[in-house]
Amino acid sequence: MFNPSQDDVRRFFCETFRKMHAKEILTPLESIAADWIQQHPEYDQALSDVEAALQANYSVDQGQTNPFLHLSMHLSISEQISVDQPRGIQAAARQLAQRYNSEHEAHHQIMECLGEMIWNSQRSGLPPDGQAYIEAVQKRCR
Repeated sequence: MFNPSQDDVRRFFCETFRKMHAKEILTPLESIAADWIQQHPEYDQALSDVEAALQANYSVDQGQTNPFLHLSMHLSISEQISVDQPRGIQAAARQLAQRYNSEHEAHHQIMECLGEMIWNSQRSGLPPDGQAYIEAVQKRCR
């Protein structure tokens, strides 16, 4: 299993941003990331300087959103939807996109559930509960 470091993730998104603007060929994963980067122009400054990105500290205490975490979650959710894992996420994402008339908002709804699952896992020391995650997403479809 691939387990990138924080620096790897930040370099990936900064390099994707650079390649996008240089109109270079993107890998399939970079293409998906580029789509989400384009939907978040508020992150352009953070993505434009890899050295600053590597040094940046996004503190929740200071009310800062971590653009790299946010984009990573979009990427993870895109992958989950593409392979329907956990089972039912594809249908739930489709329903949420229809409900909110926005794939982007559907992702943000799913993202809240994903974040909660990860937080619960870290707090309890137990593995992530995929069943609780999909149930939380499905509740948002109602």
